[in-house]
Amino acid sequence: MGAEARLDTQRLSFHQFSRVKANKYFQPTRRGKVNSAVICSPRITLDEPVSVVFKVYCLSVMTMVAATYTVVLRYTRTISSTAMYFSTTAVCVTEVIKLFLSLGMLTKEAGSFGRLKASIVEHVFQCPKELLKLSVPSVVYAIQNNMAFIALSNLDAAVYQVTYQLKIPCTALCMVLMLNRSLSRLQWLSVCMLCGGVALVQWKPAEATKVQVEQNPFWGFMAIAIAVFCSGFAGVYFEKVLKSSDTSLWVRNIQMYLSGIVVTLAVVYMTEGTQVIQKGFFYGYTPWVCFAVFLASVGGLYTSVVVKYTDNIMKGFSAAAAIVLSTVASVALFGLQITVNFASGAMLVCISIYLYGLPKQDTTKLPRADKDAKQKLITV
Repeated sequence: MGAEARLDTQRLSFHQFSRVKANKYFQPTRRGKVNSAVICSPRITLDEPVSVVFKVYCLSVMTMVAATYTVVLRYTRTISSTAMYFSTTAVCVTEVIKLFLSLGMLTKEAGSFGRLKASIVEHVFQCPKELLKLSVPSVVYAIQNNMAFIALSNLDAAVYQVTYQLKIPCTALCMVLMLNRSLSRLQWLSVCMLCGGVALVQWKPAEATKVQVEQNPFWGFMAIAIAVFCSGFAGVYFEKVLKSSDTSLWVRNIQMYLSGIVVTLAVVYMTEGTQVIQKGFFYGYTPWVCFAVFLASVGGLYTSVVVKYTDNIMKGFSAAAAIVLSTVASVALFGLQITVNFASGAMLVCISIYLYGLPKQDTTKLPRADKDAKQKLITV
C-alpha cells in the first residue's frame, strides 16, 4: 500500500478501516491495475460529516429503546395477567434475532451473496479458535441478560434504570485493568458520585403500589450487581478482540451470537428444560413479550451506530433522559412512590454521568499566549 493510501486510512475510524482492509474494495484504473489510494465503495468516505439532526435522531431512538425496554419488561414480569413465560427462552430468542440482523448487515456490507458466503466460511467454519474466543463474552452476556429478568422482577423500572448505571464504574475498572487505560481525576470523582447516588436510591427503594406479585429488593439489587459486572467485563473484552484484528464488526457479532445461541439453549435445558418440554418453548408469550424481545435485539445493535456518530456527552444526556422517562412511566403504570432518597440519588447519578463523559483536557501543551506569559514571568 502506497504512502497516500496509508494517509487516507489514518482518517478512517476503526470499523471503517476494518471494512476496507477486510473486503479490499478498491477501484481499478483504466489499465486494469489497482489504485489502492481510491476506495471504490460509495458507502465509505474519508470524511463523514454528520448533521446535528441525525445525532439527535440516533440518541432519541436509543433513549426511547432503553426506557421502553425496561418498562415493558417490568410490565411482563409483574402486571401482565397471562401465564408467566420462561425468561431463559426469551434470552435465547433474542440471540437468534441478533444473529439474523447481523447477517443482514454483513450482506449489505459485502455487497453480494458470493462475498457473504466466502466471509462466513472463512471466519466461522474455518476459524474454530475464533468461535471459542468469542464464546467468553457470549457466556457473560447470557448471564447478564438473565440477571436483567431477575432484577426487573424484583425492582421497579426506574430503580433498575438508575442502579444499572453502575456499569460505568465497572467498565472503567475493566478498562484500567485489561486495556491499561487511565482515568482523569474528574472521571474518578464522577464514579464516586455515581456510587453515592445509587446508594441513596437503594438505601430505601421506592415502592410501587400497583404491583401485586411478591418482590425481593435485595435479590433484585444482587442481580443488577452481577449484570453490571458482566456488562463491563464483556464490553471491554469484546473491544479488545475487535482491536486485535481487522475482522469486520458484523463478522465478530455473528461469531459471538452463534456461541450465544448454544449457551442460552444450554441454560434453558439446565434450568427449565422439563417445563419447556411439557408446556412448549413459547409458552406464555404475548405481544408485549415479543415487543420486549424485539427491543432487546435491536437495542444492542443500534448502540453501535450511536457510539460511532455521537460523543460521550450526548450519550450521557441519553442515559439521563432514559432515567427520567422510566420514572415517569413507573409512576403512571406501576404507582411508583418517589421518595427524597430516590430523587436526590437519581439526580446525583445523572450529574455523574455527564461529568464522566466530559473530554479529558490535555495539560501537556500550553497555548501560545500562556507560554509567552509564563516566559515573561520567568524573565522578570
